[in-house]
Formats: sequence, structure tokens, C-alpha cells
Amino acid sequence: MEILIIILEVIALVSIAALCSGLNVAFMSLNLADLKRKAKLGNSHAKHLVPLRKNAHLTLAAILLTNVAAASVTPLVIDSRLSGVWAVVISTLSLTIFAEIMPQALFAQNAIYWTGRLVWILRLMTYVTYPLAKPLQLLLDRMFKHATHGLHTRHELGLLVSEHLGAKESELDEDEVEIIKGALQLSEKKVASIMTPIDHVYWLAPNVVIDEKRIEQIKATGHSRIPVFNSTKTICFGVLIVKELVDLDFDDPAPRVDELHLYPVQLVGAGTALDTMFRKFISTHTHLIPVEKDDCIVGIVTIEDLLEEIVGHEIEDETDHRTR
Repeated sequence: MEILIIILEVIALVSIAALCSGLNVAFMSLNLADLKRKAKLGNSHAKHLVPLRKNAHLTLAAILLTNVAAASVTPLVIDSRLSGVWAVVISTLSLTIFAEIMPQALFAQNAIYWTGRLVWILRLMTYVTYPLAKPLQLLLDRMFKHATHGLHTRHELGLLVSEHLGAKESELDEDEVEIIKGALQLSEKKVASIMTPIDHVYWLAPNVVIDEKRIEQIKATGHSRIPVFNSTKTICFGVLIVKELVDLDFDDPAPRVDELHLYPVQLVGAGTALDTMFRKFISTHTHLIPVEKDDCIVGIVTIEDLLEEIVGHEIEDETDHRTR
């Protein structure tokens, strides 16, 4: 009967030490910023752990005090029945295998799950050891300042997103991953890399007459907007909206381009970053913007060009397919 009691006592002490060891590894591996994000998304474990992680030194002191107490009492209990050598051997093996290696390996696999499920034990240990843990917390807070949370760089975010490709547990599909990666790279790319060079741009001069022949020519291009430049391509007078040409009456004298309503546009430099272009399209209320370099118009960029860069695929409409 006495042996059974000693065995139960040893099992209880080793179990307490195992919990403390596993919780120590799991709790200290938790990132406070990550916990806050998960708490905002409704993770109940994260909500309970955020207050404890904010006072990490208090919780750490409570865990280690409890762990040391359980580990110290274990050989004393065994020594009451066995000789000193055997007590040391059995307590060392049991504490090393069952109270250190196995719980740490288990708890490290899913830290937030185990700490969340056993958060009540963390609170209990804090209350029991508070008279000793609190002074230790104050000392640790003074000696070791809390580390500030560092944000991920653009390249790190791209790698994190790429890890979702092929992962069965990921909520992102391949298209979403490509779109996110494309958006992250916008600030590193310039307008010159996606613009249509001026040699491939259909444009009109202000003195061009819009007759039936010109209308057929415009229809063949399949464009919805036509920029209007001077002959030296240093000035943009605006953009002609093709759908407004439907109202032209060809029984009347054919109008010149400068007699029609042109929508003003602002030029952008060829070195403008693509993320800046998004704000430019929004603020100017236009889908086509001429690109200049060295005071000369060298091409145009459209909102479609920008979207194609994000999604990583060319967007073709019916007229593009017909023209090709």
C-alpha cells in the first residue's frame, strides 16, 4: 500500500513538472502580435492568452517556480522508499523523459491550442506563486525590456503568401496568392515597364477631321479612348471618348477633333511607381494617362495595364481577340 502511494505521488509530481515544462515552451513561443490578430478574428484561446502574454515575465516566473518545486520534491519522495542512488536515477530518468522531452515535443507542435486549453492552470500557478513570482516579474521587467514587434518586409510577406501554394490547409487558392504577390510588388515596378510605347499607340492630332473613314479606322482599333497629342508629342490636349462619337451626324460637316469634347488628363513620369498610379487613376477620374520622359510623351498607361500586372495575366476583351 505504501509503495502504491509513493508511485501515485511520483506520477502526480512528474505530471505537474511535465505540464510546467510543456507550458513553458509553448507559452514563450507565442507571439503577442499574432495572438492579438487571432483574438480579433474570434479565436477564443487567443483572447484568454493575450492578458497573460502581456505579463509574460509574471507567467514565466510562476511556471518555473512550480516546475522547480515539483522536480525538487520528486527525488525526496522516491528517496523515502529507495536508496539515494536509485532515487537519483529514477527521478532523473522520469523527469528527463516524461517531464521534459515528451511534453516539450508535444506542446511545441500546437502552442496556442495547448496553452489555450490549459490557461486555467497558468492562472492557478500564478495565484499560488504570486508572492514569489511578482518580485521576479518586476526584476525581469527592469532587466529585460519587452521586445517591440517588428513588421514583416515586403519580401517576407511575399514568401509567407507563397507558402500557401499547394498547402491543403490553406484558405487561399492559387489565383488569390498570385494577386496578393502582384500587389506587393507594385511599389518596386515603374510605369515604364507596363506602358504601351508611343509607336504602338493610336492617337489623333487636334486638326484631324472625324469623317466616316476616320470613324471606321477608330472602330478597327477597338479602343474606347483615344489620346489627342500635338505633332511633336509634347502636349496632350485630352482624351476622346469613342462612344460619344455615336451622336455625330454625318449629314453635317465633319467636325475636327478639337471641336469635340475632350476630357483633360494629367501626364505622369515614366519612373512613377505602380502603387502611386492607383491613386493617380482614382484622383484624375480617368482610365488612360499619357507617360512622359524628358518633356516628351513616350507612351500611355491604362487601368487595365495596372490590373494585368497585379493578376499576372493579360486581360483580353472581344475586340482584342478579334484583332489578334
